[in-house]
Amino acid sequence: MAYKTVLTIVTDVSQAHGQIDSAVAVARAEDAHLEVLCLGVDRTQTGYYYAGATAFVQQEVLDRAQEEARETEKAINERLSTEDIRWSTEAVVAQIGAIATVVGLRARFADLVVMGHPYGEGRGQELEAAVEAALFEGQSPALIVPDGQVVSLNARRVVVAWNQSNEAMNAIRKALPLLKSAQLVDITVIDPPAHGPERSDPGGQLSQWLARHGVKVEVSVLAKTLPRISDVINRHVRDTSAQMVVMGAYGHSRFREAILGGATRNMLEQAEVPILMAH
Repeated sequence: MAYKTVLTIVTDVSQAHGQIDSAVAVARAEDAHLEVLCLGVDRTQTGYYYAGATAFVQQEVLDRAQEEARETEKAINERLSTEDIRWSTEAVVAQIGAIATVVGLRARFADLVVMGHPYGEGRGQELEAAVEAALFEGQSPALIVPDGQVVSLNARRVVVAWNQSNEAMNAIRKALPLLKSAQLVDITVIDPPAHGPERSDPGGQLSQWLARHGVKVEVSVLAKTLPRISDVINRHVRDTSAQMVVMGAYGHSRFREAILGGATRNMLEQAEVPILMAH
């Protein structure tokens, strides 16, 4: 498997410099085609009509979203015009409630979706919706790059968060090109269940499978000494100077994670290194 189609979704060029640079770097390293979806967002809800609003007001909102999409596409075209990779752009307008359909359709035919952090100052809910659409509707792995960073596919050390879940296994399969190029992959198991199928050898079968793919592997079994799983992962990343995390996304429902929190949302909010996620 290789990444031959890389997709990134941009709604605000001023906040996407690291995201675009990372998408270009991935496309160059993999000799892939980079697709950039320039998304103008109509933030009126589907079927909703402002009290006292006229059709003119509704058209004005749509026109503004279309202009934002065209301006974004123009800026991206200028940014990519000097790059030595294959690339294309597409300007699209979507209502906030329809982003899943628009992004999901394109992510379905991408090998990897590269995005910036969906949370933080100045970030709209459309970025979270785009990441979730790639993972759920598109069934594509998403590589989330923190602000100010450019991802490298030749990471020295990668932490794989392993909890025996289908989501984690899917993320690892889709991360194989990255894992094979890393100098060391650290399978990190936190508080393995005493009566689980891997109770006598946590991470053992996974390490054997990866080793047969030529991946250099070690296993770290950690205690949950901090309140959240994400805290333990992030501390381990810092302690080992890891450059990337691979993990499953949304083992619980999106609604539950949005209301109560969860490892996926916490990692997206706090991670200091790029994260490759898959559902």
